[in-house]
Amino acid sequence: MNKAYLLEDVCELIVDCEHKTAPTQETGYPSIRTPNIGRGSLILDKVKRVSEETYKKWTRRAIPTTDDLILAREAPVGNVAIIPSNLKVCLGQRTVLIRANKNKVFPRYLCYLLLGDEIQGKFFSLSNGATVHHLNVKDIRNLELPKLPPLPTQKKIASILSTYDDLIENNTKRIKILEEMAQTIYKEWFVKFRFPGHEQVKMVESELGLIPEGWEVKKLGRIASFKTGKLNSNAAKPDGIYPFFTCSQQIFRTDTYSFDTECIVLAGNNANGIFHIKYFNGKFDVYQRTYVIQTLDKQTASNYYLYFAIKEQLELLKSISTGAATKFLTIKILNNINIIVNSNQIQEQFSDVISTVFSQIDILQEKNQNLRKTRDLLLPKLI
Repeated sequence: MNKAYLLEDVCELIVDCEHKTAPTQETGYPSIRTPNIGRGSLILDKVKRVSEETYKKWTRRAIPTTDDLILAREAPVGNVAIIPSNLKVCLGQRTVLIRANKNKVFPRYLCYLLLGDEIQGKFFSLSNGATVHHLNVKDIRNLELPKLPPLPTQKKIASILSTYDDLIENNTKRIKILEEMAQTIYKEWFVKFRFPGHEQVKMVESELGLIPEGWEVKKLGRIASFKTGKLNSNAAKPDGIYPFFTCSQQIFRTDTYSFDTECIVLAGNNANGIFHIKYFNGKFDVYQRTYVIQTLDKQTASNYYLYFAIKEQLELLKSISTGAATKFLTIKILNNINIIVNSNQIQEQFSDVISTVFSQIDILQEKNQNLRKTRDLLLPKLI
């Protein structure tokens, strides 16, 4: 099949999502929204879930199945992920389901093709001009593809590129384990108060209940500073140089940076009150409704400590956030969060332990970044 085709020519179906928000619940089928669509794979951490009844309603047009692709029409435009085996999902808003005709194109090859610079550039051009970049389903169906090699060649190319994705996935799993380890240490020391030497410390009353003697409760606004970004979501660039933090769980890329520092990055709004939080150290930029939080005094509270202390209170933030359709965190809300402040010695010990864990995370993240760069350099050459 060494000739050009439209996308719809090589697909069994291209189906738009329901144009309304699905009711969610704690358990059930994953509802794939744009934040859940990575570059090639689904991001299922903190995915919204729906009931059996909702799943059936939201899959009336087509039931997503293994090797189907899900394309993000917004925020940002053009991300594509392939559905793995044995996973039942439904489409969230601003997404499109694409089912390859396997007699014409290998699904994983098509996924890589859509993520390549040529097609990503077309997506950007087709969506440009709007306040928020947005792809129309008609334009997706009529998307012109470059010439396709024979199926055996497609499979070989997809296999080569998948090797990089497999390594990235393994590193990502290791990162998650390290993050969970760090969270466990924080809870052991500062929630259960089983820090080194706790046996010799008396517990005293505070507004948050019993805390170790010598510790105190302070408002976050007294020990941290807050800044927000100036960019809108359209600043995301597939081949950008610097991390770009939005209110999404996913980290995007952009061509500029406004910050070069160690900090906590906290989403300032979310439709469901899930405020994503990250620790970062380096050059980056942020969305206009995303907070950059920094300690005012590392001896009082390190940025590591603030990251875990705020993360521990995300459910509280969800309950006190403002807004109806979209939940917001205001500066006033953040200023008034209670933070337990401990001794300088404990802060230093905690930072020493956690910095070792985060150093390992940084190494794995750098490996993943290099793997992505290598894969993305290979992508246009192979495709």
